[in-house]
Amino acid sequence: MFASNSLFQVFDLSGLKLKNRVVMAPLTRCRATPGTDAAHNLNAIYYSQRASAGLIISEATQISPEGKGYAWTPGIYSPQQIQGWQLVTEDVKSQGGMMFAQLWHVGRISHPSMQPDNKAPVAPSAIKPNHVKTFAEKEGFVEVGMPRVLQFDEIKTIVAEFKQAALNAMEAGFDGVELHAANGYLMHQFLSDSTNHRQDSYGGSIENRLRFTLEVVEAVSDAIGAHRVGIRLSPVSEKGDALDSNPEDIYFPLVRALGEMNIAYVHVIEGDTGGSRDFKGLDFYALRDAFQGAWMVNNGYTRPLAMDAIASGYADLVAFGKPYIANPDLVERLKQNAPLEEPIQSAFYGGAEQGYIDYPPL
Repeated sequence: MFASNSLFQVFDLSGLKLKNRVVMAPLTRCRATPGTDAAHNLNAIYYSQRASAGLIISEATQISPEGKGYAWTPGIYSPQQIQGWQLVTEDVKSQGGMMFAQLWHVGRISHPSMQPDNKAPVAPSAIKPNHVKTFAEKEGFVEVGMPRVLQFDEIKTIVAEFKQAALNAMEAGFDGVELHAANGYLMHQFLSDSTNHRQDSYGGSIENRLRFTLEVVEAVSDAIGAHRVGIRLSPVSEKGDALDSNPEDIYFPLVRALGEMNIAYVHVIEGDTGGSRDFKGLDFYALRDAFQGAWMVNNGYTRPLAMDAIASGYADLVAFGKPYIANPDLVERLKQNAPLEEPIQSAFYGGAEQGYIDYPPL
């Protein structure tokens, strides 16, 4: 028997009073301003429509021009981008919402046409992803190419860029940041033995493969406070072709270290991102026990699954992705056990109002 109110109870997230346990997951929609990658009024409407969520996590937002992997995704490294996000956070707050910025660097999941001076994307090692495509402005969906290896000093620069991006996010009015260490992007690439073949202090041993992610977490925590930092992980997801051969060996030490750093939450994708919930032998319940902070779960959660996850004490928060595209009032629909609208798939990436801000509430 599910506790009917479990999902809709308030939650204290490191001092932030969330009005319910429902989280809007980050959703790439490719609708930033062409040329500047700044958020704008249409984005503000989209997010404020969904402000009944206990917490909104923004679409993935690049920390630098080199961190970009998809056309028309927003950045948070220029004054214009900070101002654009201010429009969004002000509208969300006017509707009583709270919002974290998801910060990413895509690493090798990019295309030269989106990189400064058409250079190759960067990665821990020069290993090309198998059959992975990205969305470029002129080329459309195109397979990513061979990345170049990040030099040691460049890694330190990227850590500093994450730190500055977090400061920019707070200036833009966000309540905190989520670090994207999932789905085959740069942090995930450093964590995984399939994508990290380095011979220096950032590769090889478990300790070395954890180093980049933990340095980013430490730098960002020092800048804005660990209580305003979350992280997203996808331990067994094959997205981005970055699956580790022994996820237990890397993710249990990582989660324990994150707990010692007292960050606000871990946001974990159970199974394949946007696909099967097959845990592939990893004990997610034991992984959860290794972290003492808030535990956010994601991937294929239905109303009963979400209620059970909260009522059982396994999860503190449940993130919903695709359901939020077509259901801006998802919280109310979940409360009433009302039917959910289906999103227009052709409008997921790029475009204007249609399939973005025109989904009606109940």
